[in-house]
Amino acid sequence: MLTQDAVVQAALVVLERDGLDALSMRRVAAELGLQAASLYWHVRNKEELLDLVADAALAGMDLSVSAGSWRERVWVLAHRYRVLLKSRRDVPRLIAGRFVVGRHASTMMEHVLGEFREAGFSPGGAAAAMYLLSVTYVQGFVLQEMNPMRAVEALGGTPAEAMEAVSAELAGLPRESFPHLAEASAHMTAMDLDERFDWGLECLLDGLELRLAGSLTSAEPGDPTSR
Repeated sequence: MLTQDAVVQAALVVLERDGLDALSMRRVAAELGLQAASLYWHVRNKEELLDLVADAALAGMDLSVSAGSWRERVWVLAHRYRVLLKSRRDVPRLIAGRFVVGRHASTMMEHVLGEFREAGFSPGGAAAAMYLLSVTYVQGFVLQEMNPMRAVEALGGTPAEAMEAVSAELAGLPRESFPHLAEASAHMTAMDLDERFDWGLECLLDGLELRLAGSLTSAEPGDPTSR
């Protein structure tokens, strides 16, 4: 008997094999050996299916981090989330801009909110910190790193070849017009993505730690009376 979960699992297969642009009700139905009309008993339209697939794609992340400070635990969770997003084709694109609410997403949000609340953040502060960490930073970073950097990579070249092309273009800029780019270009193209992710995460956590200590006192988004 066909179930909504079976439809979602078939959609995940299509997503992994064919990519987000090819994901359609018809292809999912074909994966199940059915006509597309059969799916509408279980999902109202493609957008609802995408909501369900986005939640299912977040399944399996290990949230069990017990040792260390709140900052150390959040560090581990951020890294695990990045790995999860990178492990599944087009999932960063699928969830970009989509407020995913389902069993898996809700479990993750509850856990991360709990970490920030236990650290001492207000409800509004915990919500803002979670959004900053998971959506703005981790999802944004992965979305950026999973896209081709330049035409050479989009056409089949390696990321290293794409970075070489960037380096050559930066080196060709007139130094008198772009002095800061000239002095920073080697640094912009030398740091690998793991180092970039760690550095940015450190900066983000530094800021959250300062806010928690009371050094930063501006109100959290949507909660102007929280502090």
